[in-house]
Amino acid sequence: MRSRLAAIVSALTAAPLALALLLLPATLTLSATPAQAQTKVKIMVGGIDKQIYLPAKLAEQLGFYKEQGLDVELYNTTSGQAAATALLAREVAGVVGFYDHTIDLQAKGKFITSVVQFAVAPGETVLVKADEADKYSNPANWKGQALGVTGLGSATDFLTRYLASRAGLKNQDYSLVPVGAGDTFLAAIQQGKIVSGMTTEPTVQRALARGSAKVSIDLRTPETTRAALGGDYPAACLYMDRGYMEANKETAQKLVNALVKTLK
Repeated sequence: MRSRLAAIVSALTAAPLALALLLLPATLTLSATPAQAQTKVKIMVGGIDKQIYLPAKLAEQLGFYKEQGLDVELYNTTSGQAAATALLAREVAGVVGFYDHTIDLQAKGKFITSVVQFAVAPGETVLVKADEADKYSNPANWKGQALGVTGLGSATDFLTRYLASRAGLKNQDYSLVPVGAGDTFLAAIQQGKIVSGMTTEPTVQRALARGSAKVSIDLRTPETTRAALGGDYPAACLYMDRGYMEANKETAQKLVNALVKTLK
């Protein structure tokens, strides 16, 4: 277990991370809070088994939430819309998801803030059905095809639409199919329900190991992201409703402390 944790921490350290986008007046401290003062906090994670969201679970396993006096309950979802709905309804204190949701929600008049930014690249990969990789690796050839995304309204939805638009396609030129990740994604691409799809680790490595897919577009590093999208794309983060943050500054700060310590 210790060697596995060491490998995880090593992988996180090697990844491009933007730490501490904190918009609170309190000073960041990593000091422990007495264990008896446990504050219950609910956090929704957009795929708790995805590598890009690993810090949320790792902080729990390393005991950093409890060290801050927090009793954090992590909820899993594959729907960005469900996560946003739960956040706005105050069913959860925050969401571990993609930064682009904060922009989308602010455009709708909701004051949503990225509190801790995990990564500055999406960490996603576009996979293409292996026997059709030569044709469909180019987004310009996606016209009339079914493209896999984790869920409608998700970050993979946003990114896939942008890649298609960048290649000159309109929304009506293709269809987006919500296929989730893991087994459901692998089945969809293997059975030909989609010719291409956007997913993340560990699904990517599973598909490559099976030989059922090939990498078409790699958004796992800042360099490859800039080449594909034309600029940077901040991704995984903890985002919260500004109203909740203002009313619960101490709790928000403790979450920041735990997650920044995990990233370090």
